[in-house]
Amino acid sequence: QVQLVESGGGLVQPGGSLRLSCAASGGVFGIIGMGWYRQTPGKERELVALLTRSDSTNYADSVKGRFTISRDNGRNTVHLQMNFLKPADTAVYYCNALEYGSWGQGTQVIVSS
Repeated sequence: QVQLVESGGGLVQPGGSLRLSCAASGGVFGIIGMGWYRQTPGKERELVALLTRSDSTNYADSVKGRFTISRDNGRNTVHLQMNFLKPADTAVYYCNALEYGSWGQGTQVIVSS
């Protein structure tokens, strides 16, 4: 079973930056697609960014130009660099292993002055 461990959440002021990381382990064969989603209370989990096995990327319109998803070379560790953060980015962020459907435990991001 694929396990995902996230890190890097926290409290940041509007306009600031955070970097989230997610490492996949256990039963993973080769490079996998990975993604970041986020969820706020009362709302459905929504896609933030995807990085496929072939390193194609896809971003939610709300984060384009501000967030960047990347992978450590040859490893199933992905990062989400979040710049110019807004209060609307406040959420619990979850990592997902695309081919396995596994989820991480979530990491809280709070953007507030």
